[in-house]
Amino acid sequence: MSSNNIRLNLGGRDIHLIGTAHISRESIEEVTDAIREERPDMVCVELDEGRYSSINQQDIWEKLNVSKVLREGKGFLLIANIAMASFQRRLGNEIGVKPGEEMIAAINTAKEMGIGFSLCDREVQVTLRRAWARCGLWSKCKLLAALFSSAFVGEKLSADEIENLKKSNELDNMMKELANYLPAVKETLIDERDRYLATKIWAATGKNTNAIAVVGAGHLQGIQVWLEKFAKDEVAGTLIPIEGLAELEIIPPKTLLSKCVKWVIPVLILSLVVAGFFRADAALSLEMLRRWVLWNGGFAAIGSILAQGHPLAILIAFLGAPFTTLNPFISAGIFAGLVQATVRKPRVSDAETISTDIASLRGIYRNRITKVLLVFFLANLGSSLATLPAFLSIAGLLVSG
Repeated sequence: MSSNNIRLNLGGRDIHLIGTAHISRESIEEVTDAIREERPDMVCVELDEGRYSSINQQDIWEKLNVSKVLREGKGFLLIANIAMASFQRRLGNEIGVKPGEEMIAAINTAKEMGIGFSLCDREVQVTLRRAWARCGLWSKCKLLAALFSSAFVGEKLSADEIENLKKSNELDNMMKELANYLPAVKETLIDERDRYLATKIWAATGKNTNAIAVVGAGHLQGIQVWLEKFAKDEVAGTLIPIEGLAELEIIPPKTLLSKCVKWVIPVLILSLVVAGFFRADAALSLEMLRRWVLWNGGFAAIGSILAQGHPLAILIAFLGAPFTTLNPFISAGIFAGLVQATVRKPRVSDAETISTDIASLRGIYRNRITKVLLVFFLANLGSSLATLPAFLSIAGLLVSG
């Protein structure tokens, strides 16, 4: 048996775990052959309802309202989604296999043979929001940087290299690197989902049944550990795995510290301006405000220019950033992004071509949907980068005054 297959006999359940590379033609053949040969009672797949629907719906992007996404504060989540989709699509295009095709092949084979199937993964939006909620500002920047670099760096991978991702030693090294780089994200994307997948697989099977579970190879060992634990708990009469899913679907609330941190910059800036007024005169305070506007608005405008935003969006970025930065409930790029979406309203053709456009930087700039997100992101980035030099410049005025 290959290292990416694990067979378990647990409490009368025969569970065959098949680890796949999500863009591997060999994985598709392996999965369909196993289902046809073994004729299991149940086929479990690493898909959630949302991803399964999006794969089967050709108009998923056409339903996207990017302005609504920005207003709801989900701009960064959408960017992360698009970057991940771009990465998988790029690799899939290189070897002619669509991401997740082996999961769909497993479901179609099960349907063809009259076998039940179960979607066992957690909703991707829940996973991303939990990962995002656990990241601080620096970790958020690192996560977005990692997503963008993996999505748009033009390094080519051969089919053989893709297949090597199924080797346990390669995956172990990848997981260690991910854990060292962003431990909170690794826990959410991998460890939690190991438990979630194992719980749904266990719930979908019963005694005296046999099942095939098709999962990413990186989850094999973790799922095995959890399934074996469930079997022991069942024998001991303490098994309640399905009840543990609720805690894995809750978005962690913001801590009191994180809520207070948002007010640090506004309080410091306003305190310096007030101090300048009492220590010197109104002229010093006005100079402080002028520098704040120039630094913060200028960098936000530069970000919008780099995004090749509409002139009106650039102007709004410049005028809005100094004020939105002092308001912890609104990000600097939202207004610039909304203006960009209004004056360069996304077309139906942008929705139709976004799947291919996100595979290249040129396509991202050409597509009006991704252009809006680019304006939003780079205006935010510019405003954030300006905060420290703006603060130092204002503080320097107070000291010299």
